[in-house]
Amino acid sequence: MNVFAVVLVVARARAFHQPLYRPMLLNIGLSILPVFVLLVGFVATFVALSGARSDSTEGALHPVAISIAVVSALVWLLLLPNASYLITELNLSHRTDDDPTPLWYDIVLVITLAMSGVLNLVVNVLVVQVMYGVAMHPTDDVAGLTRPDTRLVAIAIIMLSAVGVYLGRYLRLNSWDVTHPASFVRKVRDHFSQTGAVKTFLGFTLVHTIFIALLYLTIGGTIIDLVVASQHSR
Repeated sequence: MNVFAVVLVVARARAFHQPLYRPMLLNIGLSILPVFVLLVGFVATFVALSGARSDSTEGALHPVAISIAVVSALVWLLLLPNASYLITELNLSHRTDDDPTPLWYDIVLVITLAMSGVLNLVVNVLVVQVMYGVAMHPTDDVAGLTRPDTRLVAIAIIMLSAVGVYLGRYLRLNSWDVTHPASFVRKVRDHFSQTGAVKTFLGFTLVHTIFIALLYLTIGGTIIDLVVASQHSR
């Protein structure tokens, strides 16, 4: 879906003689980025832990592994809303009144973008749910993946992602804006001081959380259930 989305964006420019809409390509790249951060952080943490086990100063290296894991998790969580943010492309804001691109083409394009973002988010949440279940319930084998706390972690991540999408769409905040905390807090404060902002935020977050959770249940939940069923049938 990610590749197909890129192909459609590039083909739109060439087939209909339009300027290449680079923001879409950037958003696709940002949508894919979180899972790479997650995997790199996991590998780096695993390497640090392996070094701790084989080194005589084992206790001194564990803080390194913990630091890597915490930093990776925070960076990943900040980047994660970029995955589902592609849903907001459904507003067709890239079109102009005299756009020669057929409407049917742009409809397929933005739906592909939205679905690629949703699938990217599903992959991220699924990986974290599996990692959490294995880490917190190592003696339960794959059954730990279906425990209530493991499922709650997945729901919490989806909800936080919805909050991030809201901040990105309505406040035009980016993941890296947290590096300027004073400005970040001021923008958030000013926004929510407006009449109706809190109501809009709650509605947006609730609807997006339910929407993504249902899709995740359909895809990620099915994968986990199949894995558990396969393990039990052995």
